[in-house]
Amino acid sequence: MINAIILVFIGGALGALGREFLMLGIPDLSDGFPMPIFVANVVASFLLGLITGLHQRRAVTDDVNTLVGTGVMGGLSTFSSFVYGAVVVMGASATGMTVALAYLAASLLIGYAAVWAGYRLGLRGAA
Repeated sequence: MINAIILVFIGGALGALGREFLMLGIPDLSDGFPMPIFVANVVASFLLGLITGLHQRRAVTDDVNTLVGTGVMGGLSTFSSFVYGAVVVMGASATGMTVALAYLAASLLIGYAAVWAGYRLGLRGAA
């Protein structure tokens, strides 16, 4: 139990740092689309699918799954940032509602596709 808590703690710190670097390095699009949050969530979705597939076929240990799947991916992507990005965009301009809805839809659809692709890749053993 203590080992899992430490792994999640370390992984969460690494994931949060990764998210912050994305926030600093990737600009929002000109229409306000929150690209850094979008990228963080899509990357985290893919990597979570990948680590889950690898874990399911026992290519990674339970500890690696906890460190990366729960810790790093939990720190890298957050639902609160996802929703906050949409709220900010909605109030930013006359087209804010349209951009926010496009962001939410793209995040869900591409996030789903990324999890699925990562999971399938992890199960195949090509990673």
